[in-house]
Amino acid sequence: MPLLVTSAHGINGDGYGALLAFDADGKPLGTFCSDRRISDPRGLVVSPDEGLLFLNSGADRVLAIDRNGTVVRDTGTIGGLNPGGGNFGRDGRYHVGLRGARTIMAFSPKLDAAGEAALPAGVVPFPRGFAFGRDGRLFLASGIGPDGVGENTIVAFDPRGRVLPSWRVRDPELSPLDLAIAPSGNILVSSEHPFAAPAAVTTIREYDAADGSLVRVFSADGRAEFRRPRGLRFREDGRLYCVALDEVVAFDFDTGKCLGAVVHMARLNGQALAFFP
Repeated sequence: MPLLVTSAHGINGDGYGALLAFDADGKPLGTFCSDRRISDPRGLVVSPDEGLLFLNSGADRVLAIDRNGTVVRDTGTIGGLNPGGGNFGRDGRYHVGLRGARTIMAFSPKLDAAGEAALPAGVVPFPRGFAFGRDGRLFLASGIGPDGVGENTIVAFDPRGRVLPSWRVRDPELSPLDLAIAPSGNILVSSEHPFAAPAAVTTIREYDAADGSLVRVFSADGRAEFRRPRGLRFREDGRLYCVALDEVVAFDFDTGKCLGAVVHMARLNGQALAFFP
């Protein structure tokens, strides 16, 4: 099963600005899709129903790509979209984090209609990844933006978009970059604290789905460089993968042990990853 990674460019870093493919052994397979509409690619996720790859382009558009690497759907340019991460909700719509508007917008999976606001504008200082729990709750990480402004926290919303004050993270060492739901239902975030600091502590942090309490902390333990961790994804076998600067790092989720870097590539500067059959 190929591993696909979005490599940032422009304001997000000196990467390749492309959607890159790797085989099961981490060998580079080149650019998966060279469509010119892919620029500074960011969020990446496979649709659960159709098996298409949805990609958020820094060119202010959302694209859907088939297994041949062909763009089959396109929102067209949406002025000011500035998309970050993406995920599918229980309603089947594709949800996109908006960096500029600081909220989440939802699109029909056909990408044939204007997006609708899923949360109010400015709901968090800077969205840094989100995912939907099994019960329909939405967990949205808020971190520090490129300008150094933001707030390190995770906010939980009920299915109607109302903040759940009873779910609260109290973790002074949290600085989230992406968020995912574990097979157990708990909340995972990749973290770089302090954000962008040369000596930042990089971890993956797990929080209880019931109340937001810290459950455990994953670290590379010297088995990988693990700098600037970003996107999180689980493989079908339950292993957890995190893309970072120059590498993709794997973890045994059950034990929390780092398995080392499965991909090495200079200037990878990964933002998101997906396993695309």
